[in-house]
Amino acid sequence: MQRLLDAATALGWGNLSARGAEEHRDTARRLEQRLPGLFDAIAADHRPIAVETSGQARAVASANAFTGALVAGDPALAGLVGAPVTDKDLLYFHKQPQNADYRAYLAGDPDLAAVLASIDAEPRTAEAARHTVTRLFRADFAAGLTGDEQVSFARALYQLYSAAPDLRAEAPGVDLDPFLAPPDAQWFGYLDDAEEFYQKGPGFSGRTITYAMAQVLLDDLFARAEAAAAGTTADGAVLRFTHAEEIEPLAVLLGLPGSTEPAPAADPYAYRNNPWRGERVAPMAANVQWDVFAGPSGRPGEPVGHLVRMLYNERETAFPSTCVPVSVGSHYYELKELERCFGRGPAA
Repeated sequence: MQRLLDAATALGWGNLSARGAEEHRDTARRLEQRLPGLFDAIAADHRPIAVETSGQARAVASANAFTGALVAGDPALAGLVGAPVTDKDLLYFHKQPQNADYRAYLAGDPDLAAVLASIDAEPRTAEAARHTVTRLFRADFAAGLTGDEQVSFARALYQLYSAAPDLRAEAPGVDLDPFLAPPDAQWFGYLDDAEEFYQKGPGFSGRTITYAMAQVLLDDLFARAEAAAAGTTADGAVLRFTHAEEIEPLAVLLGLPGSTEPAPAADPYAYRNNPWRGERVAPMAANVQWDVFAGPSGRPGEPVGHLVRMLYNERETAFPSTCVPVSVGSHYYELKELERCFGRGPAA
């Protein structure tokens, strides 16, 4: 544990780890491999690649790792990648003044406090904490800890346990797996998922406080796609670097898998009744990508149409079922259809 803490301190709390940088480089390489024609055209036409971040050091470092790999993979892009531009309203919106109501919700909403307290109070929490403590300490020491102290210790240990894989380069050989039995680790993971669900995800049925603020990011995705379709932007690509606090609410607005079901007040979030899992909704280096394609529309008088494909964590992903793809089972949608089904304009 001390080696892990020393490594984190040397890296700097909240900064990008070596594994994080490598994940971004790998993602950039796969992007180039998926869309070679896009980057060939960007280089040939000398079109800029816009880079936007939250301004947080980790996001800026992520952007630099990602764009560095793009240029390494295609040196013709050198000079076309813009310097990272900070846009906190777009990419750090959960901390901005216009979303003070969201921060008030986190700090003092009685329903939020009550549901998380009830989940923490499940008997399994005390059982997992007691089991963890008694595996690691002498019986007389363990017996001297109150139940709350046991839970605090076990959950703190779980936080280190879950962070250790991301610091494997800075703390090689550190392995906390033996110190948490798998069933106990899974339970503490569930407690973390419950917090994410109610703080950044679908949350309570009938309330939008946890995700409505991501509308600004969804609007920007549409605005950039519409500008590309209209030919009113010089940018060949737009790259954004942000945080789970922005990705998770955006996932709800986009209806991404595992993000669509809020919890009724009478039936709180649990693994048995809800598909939300933090490891799938917002894993490390989580990403959402929209690709805009131009081609024949197939309609008289409309020689060129524009299709949009979405990738979520680098997998082709359908838009909500209210949006109709170009054919059954396809992941391609007319931009006008997406505008219609998201309430941005008339039907195509």
